[in-house]
Amino acid sequence: MKPRTSMDATTARCDAVTLEIVRGALRAAQAEMEALVERTAMSAFIREKKDFYTALFDAEGVMAVGSNVPVFGDIAAPVFRHFPKAGMRDGDLYWYNDCYESGGAVSHSNDQVFLAPVFLEGRRVAFVMGWAHFADIGGLRPGSISPDATDIFQEGVIIPPVRLVRDGEVNEAALRIFYRNGRYPRIAQGDARALMASVALGVTRMREVAARFGADILADALAQLLARTEATVRARLRETFAVGTHRFTDRIDGDGHGNGPFRIRLSLTRTPEDRFILDATETDDQSPGPVNFLMHPDVPGMALGLFFLGGDPTQVVNAGCPRAIDAVRLREGSLLQPRFPAPLGLRGLTMMRMLAALNGLVAVAGGKAPAAHAAYVIILLRGSAGGRPFLMSDGIGVGYGARDTADGIDAVYFVAQENYPAEFLELEYPVRLRHYGLHCDSGGPGRCRGGCGVVREYEVLAEEAVLSVRIDGVENPPWGADGGRSGGPGRVVVNPGTAGERLLRPLSDGNRLRRGDVLRIETGGGGGRGHPFDRAAAAVLADVLGGMVSLAAARRDYGVAIRDGTVDGPATAALRAARPAALAFHRGGYAHALD
Repeated sequence: MKPRTSMDATTARCDAVTLEIVRGALRAAQAEMEALVERTAMSAFIREKKDFYTALFDAEGVMAVGSNVPVFGDIAAPVFRHFPKAGMRDGDLYWYNDCYESGGAVSHSNDQVFLAPVFLEGRRVAFVMGWAHFADIGGLRPGSISPDATDIFQEGVIIPPVRLVRDGEVNEAALRIFYRNGRYPRIAQGDARALMASVALGVTRMREVAARFGADILADALAQLLARTEATVRARLRETFAVGTHRFTDRIDGDGHGNGPFRIRLSLTRTPEDRFILDATETDDQSPGPVNFLMHPDVPGMALGLFFLGGDPTQVVNAGCPRAIDAVRLREGSLLQPRFPAPLGLRGLTMMRMLAALNGLVAVAGGKAPAAHAAYVIILLRGSAGGRPFLMSDGIGVGYGARDTADGIDAVYFVAQENYPAEFLELEYPVRLRHYGLHCDSGGPGRCRGGCGVVREYEVLAEEAVLSVRIDGVENPPWGADGGRSGGPGRVVVNPGTAGERLLRPLSDGNRLRRGDVLRIETGGGGGRGHPFDRAAAAVLADVLGGMVSLAAARRDYGVAIRDGTVDGPATAALRAARPAALAFHRGGYAHALD
C-alpha cells in the first residue's frame, strides 16, 4: 500500500479509530527513544537511575505526547526565540540548559535539552525532544549540585539555545567547550551522543508516522489529543473545585544557609464563568541558598493534569493539561519565581513540596488527592579510589502519601525513576552496601498508611571521601489528611550506634568520611489518610510482620495490641475505646476552604 502524503488530504480529519492507532504509534516511538537512551548513556544517573525523558510535539512546538513528569513547561519556546521555526531545516538539532532563559521549563542546569524538527517532503510536521540529567557540568563541586551554592554560576556551565547540527555538520566547537567545563568529559560525551541518537531515532519514527497517515491526518490527530486532554482536565477541575477560592500552604525546612522555613502558599479560584486561576504570589521570598524553584507557569496544570489523568490508559499527558488553567500568577523574587542569578540546584525539595501543596488544594476542595509525599533524597559522595576520582550520585526513594482507597507507595524515587541496585553500587563505586530496606514507622499512620521510606547503609571503602546531603521534611514532615498523621522524618547518620556517631545537617556539604565509616541514610515517609484507629487490625498486623510498623507504633498509633504474632482482641478493643480526636491535616499542611 502506498504511504499517504500531505498532498492526499488537505482537509483530512482523523477519525476515532485512526486517532488511537496514531496515539499508539507515537507512544511506541517515544518508548523506543527512551530505550535507546537507557541502553547507550554512560552516566549512572541516566543509565541506572533513568533520569531522562522524551516528548513529541506538533508542528508549532506544542507538546502533544509527553512523559508522566509534572514539571515540564514550554520547553521548545526558548529555541524558537533565537531560531524562528520558518528558518529551520531537516536535520537541524538544537540544544540548551539555560533555566532562566527557559522560564523554568528546565529547572536546574544539569538538565540538557535536545530538540529537533521533523520534516516530510519539505513540510515541518513535528518536533522531537530528548532531555537528561548530566552528572557533572562544572561548578563549585563535583556533581554541580551543592547546598553551598549561592548563585547559579556555581552550579555549572550555562548553555543558551544553540544550533548544534545543520546540514549534517555538528558544531563540535560548542560541544568541546561543554566537555571542557565538566570534570568527567568522557561520560558527558557518551551521554550527549546517546541523547542525540535518541532524538534522531524519534525524528525517523515521527516521519514514518507522518508518511503513513499523511501530514494533515497527523496534525489533526495531535490537535485532537491536545483538545481531549484539555477537555478532560477542565471537566475534572469543575467536578473538584466549587466556585470560590481554595487555599493551601506547605513549607520546606530551610536552605542549608540558616534560612527558613519557607512557605509555599497556593490558591486556586474558580470564577462563576468557570475560569480557573492559580495564584502563588503569597509564597515566601526567594532563598539565598539553592532551594529556589523557578516554576514555569505550565507546571501547576501539568501536575494537576497528571493527577486527574492517572490510571486512564486512553489519555495522554501533554500541553492540554496547562491549557485547562486559565491563568497562573507568580511573584518575581519569590521562592517559586526567583530573580537571576539565584541558585536552583536543590530545587527538587521545593518542587516536591509544591506538588504536595497542589494535592492539598484538591484535598481541601473535597477531592481524593493523596496525602503529602516526602521529597526524594540526594547524596553525592566524591573522592578517589585506586588513583582514580569517583562521583557517586545516589537518589534514594521515599514514602508517598496514602490515597483514599489504598496505602501510599513505599520507596519511590520521584515518579519515573529507580533506586540503584545493590550489585551496581558495589561494582561501580568504593562502597559496600550493608543494609537496604524499608524505614520502619516512617509511613504516616492512617486508615490508609503512608508509604515507607528507605534505609541504606554504606560502608566507605575509599581512603577519604566528601559527602553532600540533601534531605527535607525533618522539621516539617509530610502532612496527613482526613485524620491521618504526618509521615516520619528522615536523617543522615555516620557510624550509628558507636562512640563516633554523628548526625549530619540535612542540607550540608563538605562532610568528610574515611575508610571504614558507615553512612546510614533514613528517608522520610508519606502522610497517612483517614483516622489510624479505623485501619483494620489485620492490616496493622500485616504491617508489623512486614517490617513497616513496629509493635510499639501499632499500639501507640493504631490502638492495636499484638502478642505472639497475633492481634490481642480484648486489649485492642480497650485501646481503641480511647480514640484520639482527628485533625483535617496533621503537621505541615494549612488549609482554608472557600472564601
